[in-house]
Amino acid sequence: MTSLLNPPATSATASRSTRILGLLLIVGFALLLYLAFVATPPEQTQGDSYRILYLHVPSVTVAYLGCLLTTVGSLMVLWKGSDWWDVTALAAARVAAAFTAVVLVSGSIWGRATWGVYWVWDARLTSTAMLMVLLLGYLALRRLPADPPAQSRRAAVLGLLIIPNVILVHYSVTWWRSVHQGSTITRPDAQIDNLMLFTLFYGFLVFGVFFVWLMIHGFRIAWLERQVEAVGLEHAIAERRAEAGVVAPGAVG
Repeated sequence: MTSLLNPPATSATASRSTRILGLLLIVGFALLLYLAFVATPPEQTQGDSYRILYLHVPSVTVAYLGCLLTTVGSLMVLWKGSDWWDVTALAAARVAAAFTAVVLVSGSIWGRATWGVYWVWDARLTSTAMLMVLLLGYLALRRLPADPPAQSRRAAVLGLLIIPNVILVHYSVTWWRSVHQGSTITRPDAQIDNLMLFTLFYGFLVFGVFFVWLMIHGFRIAWLERQVEAVGLEHAIAERRAEAGVVAPGAVG
């Protein structure tokens, strides 16, 4: 039986496990949307605009997880030259970039309803935008022409900066004056209804499972891309040797 992260023998990225997980996620997201936008009461101060935080806050957590794996993977690439961690870092960076974009968009929608504008150059928003630029830069470096080991090491150097930026994002509301609200749960003045609290934690659960599902498929896609690149490189080398009249090692004359 194919394990969750090991790439399948065929070119498909789905397996029985991921299909079942995908069906559970459809049900899970449907319930989350019902709880977030129908069942839970509006917040006393922010009203219905508060509801987007049920999606915004779990998206932040998923983005952070993706960033953590990207930086850890980058460290392992530079330290051990690990192919497995290199593929994991690439898959995680793609997930992190997607969810950082979700965070920025959903945060802007919440900001428009709360502050009256979509964007302010606040410490939290600016540092999150910097994180998005770092992630896009990492992915761009992975696309620049180079031999695979050099390409991986070059991107890994930038990948090491991602978690320090996440720390900057997380503590920005504490270190600098910010219009962004603090922690939804742990701040001293936080008052949250039981159903609202349940919905928020249920959102963490659903998005966490979604992160696992995306990482499984993302890893397999990145692994298959790596194999395609390797085969393409072998063909290119063989063609150049043929043009030069050089017989490949092991070939029969």
